[in-house]
Amino acid sequence: MPIWLTDAVGTPTESSALQMTVRLVIAFLCGCVIAAIYRWVRPSEKIMPTFPATLVLLAILCAMLPLVIGQNVAWAFGLVGALSIVRFRTVVEDTHDITFVIFAVLVGMAVGADQLVVAIVGMAVTGIAAFLVRPRQTGTGGFAGDARLSIRIGIGRDPEKLLGSIFDRLLSKAELTSGGTSKQGASLDLNYRVRLKPDAKPTELINQLNLIEGVQSVDLRQGR
Repeated sequence: MPIWLTDAVGTPTESSALQMTVRLVIAFLCGCVIAAIYRWVRPSEKIMPTFPATLVLLAILCAMLPLVIGQNVAWAFGLVGALSIVRFRTVVEDTHDITFVIFAVLVGMAVGADQLVVAIVGMAVTGIAAFLVRPRQTGTGGFAGDARLSIRIGIGRDPEKLLGSIFDRLLSKAELTSGGTSKQGASLDLNYRVRLKPDAKPTELINQLNLIEGVQSVDLRQGR
């Protein structure tokens, strides 16, 4: 790293308050770039509203790690132990999103560890790669591959007779994965792993199922 840049941001073990602030601001800017790349390569209908902001904050927080730990091995193990009690309830279903989480973590840590060249080159190369291999839109309105279909019907009805004709017309795959009762046994909840036919749309499937007498609710989600 150039000497002038090292003097500006310091090192992880010898940083003034101003240098730490500069380092975290750089991490913030890097996080914004990562969030922009994510929005650039990701279909808009698949972007969770809070996810880009999460990437920005994650880059800043990870940049703080080297500043907190420095060269203190005991602190490093203590921080790992403290973080191990944290449990995350939100599941990131798409592996493409997980790669951006790792992207933000590594860039943030690189900035915090005084490896700005690694962060900048990494963002450039990863950004280009993310654009080149970005997911392509499909004819199913963005539902590529399998999806999860949850249907609630009134008790006492035959699901195969009730849903079979629509499944045959709009789905190329329909596998029952789980089922159960709800509303104190008054309703039957069925979960399917489905795949839309190339000319079928998610909204069409939902509307057709919702029009069936006895169907109380329909929920269709991307992913397995």
